[in-house]
Amino acid sequence: MTREEKKVIFASSLGTVFEWYDFYLYGSLSAIIAAQFFSGVNPTAAFIFALMAFAAGFAVRPFGAIVFGRLGDLVGRKYTFLITILLMGASTFVVGILPNYASWGIAAPVILIILRLFQGLALGGEYGGAATYVAEHAPNGRRGFYTSWIQTTATLGLFLSLLVILGTRTYLGEAAFAEWGWRIPFLVSILLLAVSVWIRLTLNESPVFKKMKEEGKTSKAPLTEAFGRWENAKVGLIALFGGTAGQAVVWYTGQFYALFFLTQTLKVDGWTANVLIAISLLIGTPFFIVFGWLSDKIGRKPIILGGCLIAALTYFPIFAAITHYANPALEKAQAASPVTVVANPAECSFQFNPVGTAKFVTSCDIAKSFLARNSVNYSNEAAPAGTVASVKVGDKVIPSFSGVGLDAAAMKTQSDAFNASMTEAIRAAGYPAKADPAAINTPMVVALLTILVLFVTMVYGPIAAWLVELFPTRIRYTAMSLPYHIGNGWFGGFLPTTAFAMVAATGDIYYGLWYPIIVALATFVIGLVLAPETNKRDLENWH
Repeated sequence: MTREEKKVIFASSLGTVFEWYDFYLYGSLSAIIAAQFFSGVNPTAAFIFALMAFAAGFAVRPFGAIVFGRLGDLVGRKYTFLITILLMGASTFVVGILPNYASWGIAAPVILIILRLFQGLALGGEYGGAATYVAEHAPNGRRGFYTSWIQTTATLGLFLSLLVILGTRTYLGEAAFAEWGWRIPFLVSILLLAVSVWIRLTLNESPVFKKMKEEGKTSKAPLTEAFGRWENAKVGLIALFGGTAGQAVVWYTGQFYALFFLTQTLKVDGWTANVLIAISLLIGTPFFIVFGWLSDKIGRKPIILGGCLIAALTYFPIFAAITHYANPALEKAQAASPVTVVANPAECSFQFNPVGTAKFVTSCDIAKSFLARNSVNYSNEAAPAGTVASVKVGDKVIPSFSGVGLDAAAMKTQSDAFNASMTEAIRAAGYPAKADPAAINTPMVVALLTILVLFVTMVYGPIAAWLVELFPTRIRYTAMSLPYHIGNGWFGGFLPTTAFAMVAATGDIYYGLWYPIIVALATFVIGLVLAPETNKRDLENWH
């Protein structure tokens, strides 16, 4: 590897780490941000705003891929991902100085959501540019290894954000951090931005793109050429359904959903859960490089599709084992104290709510939502139409209530009474309020989380090289970015919301795993049949 190639990889990877750092800060601090920016509205509206702001960053990523992908294929790789990092860094810094709801009223959450949209757009353009740029500098036979460094950046960005948050929180104390200290991780991003821009300004344009431009072979309409011509659009669909969709759900299950499962389902305290995830990321991250390197030797497809298949076959036993070692009291209560929801099935909704705009106020939905939030497995028993839902916990029967037509005050009164009765019943049945720190088998939990991260490294390590090699140089930035960000922004980004809805509908805390399992298996089959192996392609002659 030459000095120039090392510089290309370092500069591209470092900038992308900082972009992911910026993007993940919001998710890691969403509870505090909700309190700061949505405190002036009722709790329901605040939760809606918080979810909208979180979802917005994922939803617009494909549009960022289109906007900046087109620019990258018209103007060049280097200048485009300079723009994306400036946009991301500036948006993140402004969040750190943005006055809260108490100071600016409704303007504060509106501006926050706009900034979140800018972050999503920037990330939509950054990844494709960095991956393309590095791959076009890499020699044939080394692209998997070179681009695998880019693949570490999402995990390193998440790790860095957790590290800065934990460090700031520990130094300032919880009260000061919640009041004003949460702004520090956002403000730090301006230093990261300055370093990234300075390094990237010293880079040269990709040699493959530069040569193509000199020969006058660049695309005049990359969007039309990439998605308006069936021969290219077909490859984009294969890239999405035979690659990035499965990769995305494995990635989000192994990192985000694992954290969600620990904190929301198993009730492990946030600090402990973040430390457990951070340790597993630290152990697993070098394997992005290992599998990227291996894909140069044996091919991209066997590793990516193998990761999808192994993950799909092992998720149920792994997550059951995490419950056993992280919250054995919950596992014991689920086995010893069965719970039944008796309700009219027509009243029970599928509570999929990615942007928080739907309201689930039937007696069935209220009962199931409580049980899902409290990690209580339950079975369903049908009741005649007109029956108000009830919950059987052992020999106790707790009636739910209908929130249809109730004003906010009446809804709160009824909810508080129902929640108090249900909480008393499930505690008496042995369901713990939170995981007992002394009962957590830390080495086993870390080992299981590390296995999940290894699945992530299998599917993610080689995929940048595979996507770059799928498309000709003239439309590469545009064509690879869109399927990547639809897969990761939509299939992956909405995984926690979809999984929660599946759990609430069925009463099984593991049922949400069917979502990543089905998507990963579909990708395995489609990729096996339709996706080409690309590791022997020569980018110089792949116009």
